[in-house]
Amino acid sequence: MISIAEALELLTVEEKVALLSGADFWTTKENCKIGLPSFMMTDGPNGLRKQTKSSDHLGMNESEPATSFPAACALACSWDGDLMEQLGKVLAEECHEAGIDILLGPGVNLKRSPLGGRNFEYFSEDPYLTSQLAIGYVNGVQKNGIGVSVKHFAANNQETERLVADSIVDERTLRELYLACFEQIIKEAKPWTVMCSYNKLNGTYTSENKWLLKNILKEEWGYEGTVVSDWGAVNIKEESLKAGLDLEMPGCGTENDLKLLEAVKNGTICMEELDEAVGRVLRLSNHLLESRKSRQDLVSKGITEHHDFARKIAGECMVLLKNERAVLPLSTDEKTAVLGDLAMKIRYQGSGSSKVNPRHLENTLEELRKYQPELMYARGYSLTDCTEDEELLKEAAEVSVQCDKVVIVAGIPENMELEGCDKISLKLPDNQLKLIQYMTEIHSAVIVVLCNGAPVEMPFVDEVEGILEGYLAGEAAGGAVADILYGKVNPSGKLAETFPKRLEDTPSYMSFPVMNKESRYTEGIFVGYRYYEKKKVKPLFPFGHGLSYTSFKYSNLQVMKEDEGMAVSVDIENTGETTGAEIVQIYVQKTGSKIIRPEKELKGFQKVWLLPGEKKMVSLKLTERAFQYYDVPAQSWQTEPGTYEILAASSSADIRIREKVTIEKDAVCRIHYDKNSTLAEISKCEEGRIRLAQYMKQCEEEGYPVFADEPEFLQNMYETTPLRWLMMLSGGHFTGEMMADVLKHCNETA
Repeated sequence: MISIAEALELLTVEEKVALLSGADFWTTKENCKIGLPSFMMTDGPNGLRKQTKSSDHLGMNESEPATSFPAACALACSWDGDLMEQLGKVLAEECHEAGIDILLGPGVNLKRSPLGGRNFEYFSEDPYLTSQLAIGYVNGVQKNGIGVSVKHFAANNQETERLVADSIVDERTLRELYLACFEQIIKEAKPWTVMCSYNKLNGTYTSENKWLLKNILKEEWGYEGTVVSDWGAVNIKEESLKAGLDLEMPGCGTENDLKLLEAVKNGTICMEELDEAVGRVLRLSNHLLESRKSRQDLVSKGITEHHDFARKIAGECMVLLKNERAVLPLSTDEKTAVLGDLAMKIRYQGSGSSKVNPRHLENTLEELRKYQPELMYARGYSLTDCTEDEELLKEAAEVSVQCDKVVIVAGIPENMELEGCDKISLKLPDNQLKLIQYMTEIHSAVIVVLCNGAPVEMPFVDEVEGILEGYLAGEAAGGAVADILYGKVNPSGKLAETFPKRLEDTPSYMSFPVMNKESRYTEGIFVGYRYYEKKKVKPLFPFGHGLSYTSFKYSNLQVMKEDEGMAVSVDIENTGETTGAEIVQIYVQKTGSKIIRPEKELKGFQKVWLLPGEKKMVSLKLTERAFQYYDVPAQSWQTEPGTYEILAASSSADIRIREKVTIEKDAVCRIHYDKNSTLAEISKCEEGRIRLAQYMKQCEEEGYPVFADEPEFLQNMYETTPLRWLMMLSGGHFTGEMMADVLKHCNETA
């Protein structure tokens, strides 16, 4: 272990500066004087992308073989933090074998638009779901001696001009959505590093954003780890250090080091600022040194078991979107046709920095034939040429008419969904759509299996009998598809994002992406299901939706107040004939709110496995934050008093049972009153109301009544009048001193 205090005494200024940038593309610098070795990082988060030859940050050059697990877009559909922790342990095993100290992941940015080019690498459109899954992931990796880098901090939601784009976001939206994805991870899982993003945030590069890195992350949230840059995200090294960035990656030669050294020598950067950053890098080093000792006992179960685990996870991530007339599961007694180029060349991961070189890639058609060797197959379309091919369609028709059921494997080609650029459409390629349309015209039992990293439009939704959303489910995706289609695995995944009927229905349709280096988040807090519900726009498939081969009954919802939140319990019963898992979703809804807020918000969930006829009680805790909104003028989280409904649901659109609860005024967080507080707000504070009544009576006695007798219909207008208006309405007899005294009494007793 390195004594940080002693190291700071021993190191020269030049040596300190050197430690704040990488040695090369993937490693940190060593320093023999203080016994500091070099540490190695590698891209993640769904597998290792260790490069030992030519390095890059876009997945263009080959990496060493590793297990390719499902991408985050699929992982999120498991709604299972425990499963994420198990995945983290397996990833730590592979890191240990490969000599990796830090895995660069997970990516936890919110999915603002389904067009986001990197959406496959992120979890969800909901910050609560995102943070809870990421906490499991981080704990699983770090408990087993490998560091993580939670990324990309923050408001990194588009690939278009991602190196220079400026995300313009109001503070309430930031706090409730885009920062909320990170906040609980930082506070609960304590990741060893946090990676800042490329973009600007409200005019300042995040690598230089003191409000973001120092005021929020380090001071308000109490983060004690190391802030590292995304690769090449540093704009001005000196400004980054002053703002709270600790480690620049990768190494960029000596130019930035020389600039930083000059800034220290000329006093632009004081020694305390330099030592703060060096100290954080050394604390990270101590974590890694200690973990190298502890993980010597971390023994990998081997390639085969890791692959089997990847298949298990994939099976729990896939989402059964539609199953009319119980078309699934397939029976070996029926004749089945499989169509589609993707059945032979399945898409299993996204392209870019998270691209893994898989050890063992399953072929979907081959896996299906393990269940039913006599399956018939036809390409139906080409992945490389998206134009309609009459010969391929004819071949598909000849095969399908001989069969009882038709399975079409469709999806987005790799070159249409990758890091570095956003999509321009949610449509499947024309030749795939033509195949699906043609099959539904000649066959009554068509099932579509999708391979994609984000929602797609489905003009065929009413014509097909079954739809299985496979997402990008890793190297074992083909086997997992077969397991679900033939009923060996009962699907339990639920959508972690809303599927719109069409692109024009999406919240940021008019503002995503932009090409003028300025991305305005005009939709505010209304992202994903929050938007569709507020605007009453019916989606194709709602957030949280997912079917099973069995059925579940909800009953006996109980809500009990506790000192710091509420305890919620609900009974779930498997009323079908198949063992399965239900994901219980708990939403909080404020009735009669006077605050602009979503119709409801996800605040709890739990996955529960049940045998046929079995009943279990699911118990969850709702913290105070579950009922709060962020009040920007007060710079704090507030709880609006009144009636709330606790909703137990199978999806955001499928509320099974609800219970009301009342939060009284004394449970409200401290409110800040100012001159723009309305008279209705002032009246809620007894001391302030009494003080204001005294001053108004005084004005009236002096012949200057604030309010004369007015028609009753004007009373509502007066209730929304700000306090400062009383000075104008009284001709100045209600003075600034009186207003200050009213506010003083309000704020002292709030």
